[in-house]
Amino acid sequence: MTDTTSARHAFEKAFSEAETTEQAYDALCALTKSTVGAKLFTVMTADMDAMLARRVYTDDAENYPTTNTKPIEMNRWFNQVHGRHETFVSNTLADIDTVFPDAELIGKLGCGSVINLPVILGGKMVATVNILHEEGYYTPERVDMAHEILRLPAMAVLAYAA
Repeated sequence: MTDTTSARHAFEKAFSEAETTEQAYDALCALTKSTVGAKLFTVMTADMDAMLARRVYTDDAENYPTTNTKPIEMNRWFNQVHGRHETFVSNTLADIDTVFPDAELIGKLGCGSVINLPVILGGKMVATVNILHEEGYYTPERVDMAHEILRLPAMAVLAYAA
């Protein structure tokens, strides 16, 4: 992990110069990777009327394209992230498998831990920032860092993208 002040300054510069939503998301992805750490980074929005989630950003378009939607499943993950606006953290592939149908692909990509950080605007969850790494990677300290460093930049990027 690098100096968080430098990483924040780099994000601020990149975000202030962003002319497209892709560039804004790129800045958030770079901030995440340089501070909290991630092998895979995506952002999902939720259309609760249609009950569909849509990936609006990915750093792995081959395995996780932005062209598809997936049905929203009412499970413990949904209750925690959408219902209570709490971050979901899992540090084993076995646990990830209990809530995500793509756990096998996640494992093939060398990931086995996840942070799903809800982005709240106007009092409702508008998206999740999804950060994945190897099993056991997201320690309580890294989760705290994700909250401290990423929450406000994620809100800014999602507001910009809206």
